[in-house]
Amino acid sequence: MPLPDQEAAAGGDGGAMASGDGANGGGGGGQGKLPRKRFYRARAHSNPLSDSHFPIPISPDEVDLSQHYPRYFPSGEGEARQGDAAVPRIRFADVGCGFGGLLVGLSTLFPDTLMIGMELRDKVTEYVKERILALRASNPGKYDNISVVRTNSMKYIPNYFRKAQLSKMFFLFPDPHFKEKNHRRRVISMQLLDEYAYVMEVGGIIYTITDVEELGEWMRSCLEKHPLFEAIPEEETKADPVVKLLSTATEEGQKVARNGGQTFQAIFRRISLQE
Repeated sequence: MPLPDQEAAAGGDGGAMASGDGANGGGGGGQGKLPRKRFYRARAHSNPLSDSHFPIPISPDEVDLSQHYPRYFPSGEGEARQGDAAVPRIRFADVGCGFGGLLVGLSTLFPDTLMIGMELRDKVTEYVKERILALRASNPGKYDNISVVRTNSMKYIPNYFRKAQLSKMFFLFPDPHFKEKNHRRRVISMQLLDEYAYVMEVGGIIYTITDVEELGEWMRSCLEKHPLFEAIPEEETKADPVVKLLSTATEEGQKVARNGGQTFQAIFRRISLQE
């Protein structure tokens, strides 16, 4: 994703996985010490249609993986671009990753798979960066396959991923945008599913979950109507180890569970038109 000097010049978050003190000072702590969320709190949601200022790669081939996964791409070996045939590619994308709970859970479940969290809020993105750095420092050899980038996934998904690159996409507890006039801000829509289908491989899985019933129905309806997705049978989802993480790994999911709330999942497979 964007290089450190590019982000600094644009007034962004700093390096993609650069270390340093947490926001407001004192958030990051010493080596291996997890950051404290109180230094990184931000508004629960952001307007995805507003203009934000952060660098965006011109194309997926310009994404420099060495800035995100240094153990896989050591410094001194040059940049590792996704366009290089021999370079492993990111396979999972957590859209609106929040504080990174799902990424952390997936990291050990799929230790050889590169995955990225995509978050619009700058303070939250910085928290996830510091969290990953701390986990790497205190658990050598682990959590090297996850990273995060500040970006607007509703606008720039094709800038980060090539056609049929992703095998899993996650949309956990997205902003419901209750007002009808704001439904165009929802992260699942027929138009956006066209873009998600483009970057997903045939057989790839899209996972959604919410505690808002109307939004759950909306996301399921969009996926059912789209010709490139089909619902995965319940018996198959029950056997999928990822599904349990949808409601337990994130701060939002844990809050719903504590309050005895209900969740609504829609899990669909990317198919080809011939099917």
